Amino acid sequence: MSSAKPNVTVIPPELDAEMTPAVRAFVLALLARNAELETRIAELKARVEELQRQVKGKTPQNSSLPPSMQHPHAKPPRTKGKSKKKRGGQPGHPKHARPLIPTEQCNDVKPLKPTECRRCGEKLSGNDPEPLRHQVWELPEIKPLVTEYQRHRLVCSCCGETTCAELPPGVPQGQSGPRLMAFTALLMAYYRQSKRRTAEFLTTLLGQPCSAALTVKMQTQVTAAARAAYEELAAKLPTEEHINADETATKEENGKAWLWTFVAGLFTVFTVRATREATAVDELLTDAFCGIVTCDRAKMYWRVGRIQWCWAHLKRDFQALIDRGDPQAKRLGYDLRRMTCKLFEHWGDYRDGKISRAAFVRRMAPVRREVERLLLRGAESGNKSLVGMCRELHEHRDWLWTFVREEGVEPTNNAGERALRHAVIWRKLSFGTQSAAGSRFVETMLTVIETCRQQHRNAFEYLTITVKAHLARQPAPSLLPGV
Repeated sequence: MSSAKPNVTVIPPELDAEMTPAVRAFVLALLARNAELETRIAELKARVEELQRQVKGKTPQNSSLPPSMQHPHAKPPRTKGKSKKKRGGQPGHPKHARPLIPTEQCNDVKPLKPTECRRCGEKLSGNDPEPLRHQVWELPEIKPLVTEYQRHRLVCSCCGETTCAELPPGVPQGQSGPRLMAFTALLMAYYRQSKRRTAEFLTTLLGQPCSAALTVKMQTQVTAAARAAYEELAAKLPTEEHINADETATKEENGKAWLWTFVAGLFTVFTVRATREATAVDELLTDAFCGIVTCDRAKMYWRVGRIQWCWAHLKRDFQALIDRGDPQAKRLGYDLRRMTCKLFEHWGDYRDGKISRAAFVRRMAPVRREVERLLLRGAESGNKSLVGMCRELHEHRDWLWTFVREEGVEPTNNAGERALRHAVIWRKLSFGTQSAAGSRFVETMLTVIETCRQQHRNAFEYLTITVKAHLARQPAPSLLPGV
């Protein structure tokens, strides 16, 4: 686009001769203003075209877009050739079959004996000391267990006052027992069923009369039962040495909200906030936090101070440079991606025990020098598509190598993204929550589910025990390891 000013003296001579000086000056001013606007329009058109090109070129491979945003037909073709093997198990592969359980553990044993010889028809008798065992697994007939409590109201023969018996400790005031409440909560939170489908499942398959309103009531009770354990985990976060953090957009009452996750070594805490600002970081990690946060380059985490930037995100950023039409950006992107591949190669050798920690640190030294040199080259290139990102990375380059200095820190935020994946699928199916109480249920249940998974605990058993304790007005069992 040319930067030369357009010629504004285009008044025809025959008109110019008839104009007074004042009219001529006014017309020239209008022509000059029109030329300025035309130049501005041309610049804006070029900017729009550039932005459209960038948006069109964004894929899960070069941005933070989730893979589900890309249509299956739009994915790049496979670089590897199609295998000539048939689908399924290959000849010679180890057999995987359900092992037979001991005979004494079976609910029923049916001996089957032939009555006559299959060749001559002679009658047979006796027993086979090692019969062929064939076990069939079947679901039992599902019937709800209903317990009726008959509360007698008796009249005192002395004063005439009537007294009604109280329910035993732990018996709910409603018609739903602890196991039913825990199971319903897991159907909605873990198995991502809507309230209407949950009620239909309970009614048709379990014979438990239920409505969508009843599922909401049970969800509220389960939240109240597990909330103390949730708050205990949240209070423990600031004492952790290393945390993976991530966040995703959601909705609350049809308004914008954000679902945050903070992953520690043996537990995870989710929280729903109305903003993506650093208030969630301040409230959960607090000023007492002295550990390291592994995250993407979002600036709300910067106040923590001790950070490990996710190299998986950086690799996608470098791929975005390659996918741009600018040759200078493409070259730098290729160079940075090559060093990133070396970084992951060295990390994989260390993680798999092929090299020692000292050897890993030694191998990473030249990788670090080359990456920082490339970032400095991009920061001083004068190329608008490179300067911003490269300058930010170079100025905060210490946050790229925390995993080299600190043992136990990984170079990626995979732990945070894995923990958030279930929540993302739930959000796509539910479109968020309709109230603050719904958000408390979601963050509480996601915390319980992910923490139980980390600790190899049964989430259903834990929730059942927790609801029983809540109904008996006893403290909820802790989710902290070793407590």
